[in-house]
Amino acid sequence: MAVTAMAAQLRAEGVDIIGFGSGEPDFDTPLHIKEAAIKAIESGKTKYTPAGGLPELKEAVVEKFKRDNNLNYKKSEIIINCGGKHSFYNLMQVLIDAGDEVIIPSPYWVSYPDMVKLAGGTPVFIETSSDTGFKITPEQLETSITSKTRAVVINSPSNPTGAAYTKEELAVFASILEKTDVIPISDDIYENIIYDGFKFSNIANISDSMKERTIVLNGVSKTYAMTGWRIGYTAGNEDIIKKMDILQGQSTSNPTTISQWAAIEALTGDQTVLDNMLEAFNRRRNFVIEGLNDIPGITCNKPEGAFYAFPKISGVYELKGWEKASEKYKDTYKSSSFSAYLLNEAGTAVVPGIGFGSDEYIRISFATSDSNLKEGLKRIRGAIEKLC
Repeated sequence: MAVTAMAAQLRAEGVDIIGFGSGEPDFDTPLHIKEAAIKAIESGKTKYTPAGGLPELKEAVVEKFKRDNNLNYKKSEIIINCGGKHSFYNLMQVLIDAGDEVIIPSPYWVSYPDMVKLAGGTPVFIETSSDTGFKITPEQLETSITSKTRAVVINSPSNPTGAAYTKEELAVFASILEKTDVIPISDDIYENIIYDGFKFSNIANISDSMKERTIVLNGVSKTYAMTGWRIGYTAGNEDIIKKMDILQGQSTSNPTTISQWAAIEALTGDQTVLDNMLEAFNRRRNFVIEGLNDIPGITCNKPEGAFYAFPKISGVYELKGWEKASEKYKDTYKSSSFSAYLLNEAGTAVVPGIGFGSDEYIRISFATSDSNLKEGLKRIRGAIEKLC
């Protein structure tokens, strides 16, 4: 978001900038969803709702879990939040006490560690890399669990890498976690943005016992191009959900009423509106990954899901011109230096990997137009060839 804001400021100053920072679909919210919001306004559905969300939206979420995930929840096991970020924040506040540890695979979504810290907990990172497909191993998980471990975060498909776990991989994790009291937190916000026939699965699908202890986070932002509507939801243990409801009642109260009615239409309405978006994302993914791997000093895995490329740029640091260039854009972290170089020398905004815990990488969002992707990759290639 900071990179996107910086790019917007430079554009306002007349600088030609291609932005690869934003983690949101560039498509408009589907018409039938917008119309549901307009109808809600016109019919006076603009008042307070229960702090934890409309009963009608909770029911829509319950039905969504049955339809898409073969998971059965009661409405008392569902809470509606002010976006996916709010879901994770509130969960940390009611789940984590001082000294508790939360296992977070790295690279990670930037807000996970800070939200753990804000609750008084300690983030424990498990390092991954492009060599391992950005996935943790069962051995890493098992050795990271201590007597202080309260939860483990599973974000699949992942932001920033797009890596996703198969049901078989999750089953192995479940066999480890079932021997402990550790709570899996499954962040499924990119559930529907997957490629090449990959089958999404949730660790709650593995067994009844795993379903009982897993907390599932999701929302409408990414799937339905509704980032600004700010509707997320959480499903899981009734006692935890009740505590999140109490907290929400004393902080934000209900999520925006109009957005809730729009979210009902998103979850229950025509799902084929996603097809064109997914087709475009897949086309862009293939173009971007092929283009990045053809640039000197850069290698990039092909993501299973989401709309991000997470290329490894450590080879750029070995190019003969990098040392001189880095003096001009000196920073504590190399990925920040490189990102500053691209912004100023190529007019292209990317996100430094250090924000996700991995300084050898940058994140590129391909949730932008084909023409922007073509021009942006051309500029990146040109800037790096100057270093060769």
